Amino acid sequence: MTSNENNSDNWDLVIRSKHSLFDLNLKDLWRYRDLIFLFVRRDFVATYKQTILGPLWHFIQPVFTTAMFLLVFTKIANVPTDGIEPVLFYMSGITMWNYFSSCLTGASNTFLSNANIFGKVYFPRLVSPISTVISNLIQFGIQFLLLLIVMVWFGIFKNVEIQISWTWILVLPILAVMAGLGLGLGIIISSLTTKYRDLKVLIGFGVQLLMYATPVAYPLSFLMGKSYKWLLTINPLTPLMEAFRFALFHRGTFNMLTLAYSISFMLVAFFLGLLIFSKVERSFMDTV
Repeated sequence: MTSNENNSDNWDLVIRSKHSLFDLNLKDLWRYRDLIFLFVRRDFVATYKQTILGPLWHFIQPVFTTAMFLLVFTKIANVPTDGIEPVLFYMSGITMWNYFSSCLTGASNTFLSNANIFGKVYFPRLVSPISTVISNLIQFGIQFLLLLIVMVWFGIFKNVEIQISWTWILVLPILAVMAGLGLGLGIIISSLTTKYRDLKVLIGFGVQLLMYATPVAYPLSFLMGKSYKWLLTINPLTPLMEAFRFALFHRGTFNMLTLAYSISFMLVAFFLGLLIFSKVERSFMDTV
């Protein structure tokens, strides 16, 4: 055996080009888990560095959005809330929606926002969007805590019935599916934006339009009998939003069949996103 062959057996890391579309190397993500949490810390510091209120912005945003929804949808449009206290109804929808939209927009900017890093050093590119999804859990945790505080306040001072039961456990799998949807759709968009920059502009107002096609500010039952209800029922976010409210308040249009549809859609979007992402990352530096 030659000396070159002996040296080749002692490498700690061997980087090879991908020859197969299904060569995803997902096991590398576990090996780079420290880098994922380093990126999470980077995102946290970058978000709140040189800000006056820091994480308090996560309290302020849902409060003002809830106030606006109360004015427009309750006071002016007189939209029902399925028997849920309007403040709790809107705040719960905003909390879940903010997490999804943050995951989607963050993951969709993976290639463009990290082009400088990707061009200098090797690491699994999926580390970046996954770290974005994890770092957004901080925002969700803060806003969910605010929601719980408001629920307790209404329970004590407004005599609103708040039931703590086993259905609260459903929040975790619902959150996981929402994260998977944001990640899957986000990396698909990110892969396409390397060639079609218009999508970066489209995603901004596209997310805003999608919010009104999702029962965030109104319940699905409000559209009963409407000819366009089918548009919301094919939206995979609709069952998740209804299930989230059902888990907390035991009210809403929820069944396991629609939830299974959302899970199936998430799995397809996530797997398709991995395939497209894997294909694009081989040559994206030539187009970014």
